[in-house]
Amino acid sequence: MTGSDPRTASAAPLTGPAAPCWVTLMTRNLETAERFYAQVLGWSFRPGRLGADYAVAYRGEVPVAGVFAVSSAYHVAVAWTPYFAVEDADVAAARVRERSGTVAVGPLTLGKGRGVLASDRDGASFGLWERTEASASPPAPAGHAHAWLRLRTRDAFDAAIFYGEVLDWASGRPGCCDVAYEGDEVIVRCGGHPLARISSGAVEAAVDPLVRPHWQVQFPVADLAATVSAAERHGGALVEERTGFGGTEVTLRDPDGALFAVTDVRSPA
Repeated sequence: MTGSDPRTASAAPLTGPAAPCWVTLMTRNLETAERFYAQVLGWSFRPGRLGADYAVAYRGEVPVAGVFAVSSAYHVAVAWTPYFAVEDADVAAARVRERSGTVAVGPLTLGKGRGVLASDRDGASFGLWERTEASASPPAPAGHAHAWLRLRTRDAFDAAIFYGEVLDWASGRPGCCDVAYEGDEVIVRCGGHPLARISSGAVEAAVDPLVRPHWQVQFPVADLAATVSAAERHGGALVEERTGFGGTEVTLRDPDGALFAVTDVRSPA
């Protein structure tokens, strides 16, 4: 069994009331997903507040992701999706539409908040989350992130403008995320910690899902080879391996077909 590396530093935490983002897996079978990610990433699971088809994944006592078994009933793609925190889900959803994005679901009241499932103007899916009640979840430990994000898109600079306008990035408002253009990529930082990379080169009409515009959820691990081996033993598959930025990123497919990445890179920046 493998898991997140406790030495990973510098990335924005995805848990706690002030977290900029949350990640959710839409899957077909909750029990299959729980078994797979328990063995591969060392997570435990507890029932969530959204019914029998929803569970929260934990690393120790800290929640790290949501798992929803709704893809078949609602014809939703099996996928990992980031949900970005917003102050008003209705306002953010309207901004998506105004900028030629698509709102597929919501805003819907779910547990302690309101959620939206949307896609940007290049087709990459993402979510919006408005918290309506105080969170009782503990934040991630200082200097530790359980996951970070990478957007592979047609044009990184155009995407940064879209998300900046929808999510108030680089708006100068207190607590907003900052955007930095570094080389051919965009780095998104929240509270001074990197949250995501945005890179160009995706092709909207590509058959290969890795080439189409998409948000990729990346989980840092202590032993990359052991994690890949565990995934293959428990019904997953290695899809792609990339070396760069001081380490290696491996894209895996879980037993239901959801793509995610594991990496020994110590920070998304």
